[in-house]
Amino acid sequence: MIEFKAVTKKYPDGTVAVDSLDLAVDAGRITVFVGPSGCGKTTSLRMINRMIDPTGGSILLDGKDIRESDPPLLRRGIGYVIQQAGLFPHRTVIDNVATVPLLTGATRRAARARAQELLELVGLPAEMGKRYPVQLSGGQQQRVGVARALAADPPVLLMDEPFSAVDPVVRDDLQQQLLRLQSELDKTIVFVTHDIDEAIKLGDRVAVFRVGGRLAQYATPSELLAKPADDFVSSFVGRDRGYRALGFLDAAGVPVGPVATAKVGTGAAEAENTDGWVIVVDEENRPLGWLSSAALSTMDTIDKDSVVSGGSLYNTADGSLRSALDSALSSPAGLGIAVDADGRVAGGIKADTVLDALARARRTGEVPA
Repeated sequence: MIEFKAVTKKYPDGTVAVDSLDLAVDAGRITVFVGPSGCGKTTSLRMINRMIDPTGGSILLDGKDIRESDPPLLRRGIGYVIQQAGLFPHRTVIDNVATVPLLTGATRRAARARAQELLELVGLPAEMGKRYPVQLSGGQQQRVGVARALAADPPVLLMDEPFSAVDPVVRDDLQQQLLRLQSELDKTIVFVTHDIDEAIKLGDRVAVFRVGGRLAQYATPSELLAKPADDFVSSFVGRDRGYRALGFLDAAGVPVGPVATAKVGTGAAEAENTDGWVIVVDEENRPLGWLSSAALSTMDTIDKDSVVSGGSLYNTADGSLRSALDSALSSPAGLGIAVDADGRVAGGIKADTVLDALARARRTGEVPA
């Protein structure tokens, strides 16, 4: 556990970056610090590994005041991931990851073996180890940064806006990778972001900071969305917080209906009869997109290039009401594509059935009325 007890950071010019912060970070969980620029979230993070020292109060790591620890020794037990990875440009990927094991006394062979294991853990192929950072994409560099932070198997991992410099698609993939890693490793993670959607998606608990370095609210994502502490938190979380809250409601009870499909590469005449839209699927019955019945009537063979993007998918294995509703709203057919755990088409889902499920959840008290 990491405990902030009346922690303050005040600079010589009078600027207060953090103001009397009281907060406990649970062990084995992801705690997200979020807030606008200049609110003290990064300063709070860096005080944990003594990159910055507080001017008042104390920070305890497993009950011990961090000021009693030698800073370099303290940092070896705390992984640290920053924006744009911060890799050594003159070292190969595998040597970047092996840096910390070498510092802690491992042989070069053992350090490289550990590095290779970690590259696999973060989803990078073995051949990536021979490349230099400049030869990697931004997302790949961030994965290497995470692997390096995990190299000494630290119980604590600090992440300072690690995914903010990559595009939305890569960012979503990195977020999913982090959640997967956490499910396997159970680290104590403190994650800094300015993006409330990222905070809600990743955090077991979320600390919202206001400008001036004061803690505005510390709660679970669902509590934060349902009961913001004040107008500032309400404004920061956003007017669409009710929609975000659907992400915490299981959609298992939402009915999935039949949907017309057509296999790519087959004759258009073989497609299921429909007066609206059909889902085009591959050989494994995985969705590729939609075709309108009008477009279908003009072609002899169904080809992949003719399909219209199908919007987001709803996974029946673990999907939420938010993902179910989004699949229906983002579909050109007004019908969301539901897939099973293997990504195969399971049927279609309508927005009104999702809203009916939400109404039931309200009646049973799962969400506030």
